[in-house]
Amino acid sequence: MKKFFRENGLSLILALITLLTLLAHLLTGWQDLNNERQDFGQNPLTLGEYFGSGHCIESVFENWESEFLQMALYVLLTVSLYQKGSSESKSLTEEEEVDREPSPTRAGAPWPVRKGGWVVKLYQNSLSLAFFVLFGLSFVLHAIGGVQAHNEEQQLQGKADFMSLGEFLGSSEFWFQSFQNWQSEFLSVFSIVVLSIFLRQKGSPESKPVDAPHQETGN
Repeated sequence: MKKFFRENGLSLILALITLLTLLAHLLTGWQDLNNERQDFGQNPLTLGEYFGSGHCIESVFENWESEFLQMALYVLLTVSLYQKGSSESKSLTEEEEVDREPSPTRAGAPWPVRKGGWVVKLYQNSLSLAFFVLFGLSFVLHAIGGVQAHNEEQQLQGKADFMSLGEFLGSSEFWFQSFQNWQSEFLSVFSIVVLSIFLRQKGSPESKPVDAPHQETGN
């Protein structure tokens, strides 16, 4: 068990933090919506009913959408763009292991590399593609949950200004929700790229060695 945790501790702890914060998000969102319903004299929703509400779906996936977009673009941008002195950049002067051509004879090479052809071509871009697929799914679910939440709120307030999915996708409400999350994610990436030039965290692979010069690129 100790060996398993040592080998997988980072993913296990991050998964636990994700689950705990998601649970807290859902419970507080449920309470928040029921408080709003109470203000309008409506019966509260059960937790199960809340999971199917637009309020829940929208609030979850508008945030996930921005995370996956951030990671997809970051993975692609770091292929060909550099930042002198940043631990997040490839070296400006030296060949990097990640740029080598995949060899099917390499010990332990994954199946797609041994297969070759279009399979290895797809595999060598699979990380960014996976993030873009997750972004696309989250984007769609954000839109579906968003229009549902908008229409539920209109109904709660006794109004009839309902939207179709297409109308919601073209609304400032949808894009305001998206851009307020996107910009914060890109700000966080920008921050680690720049701050890792001058600041250090001993023992972290996201940092350069503590005694590394500021102008040294990579970790």
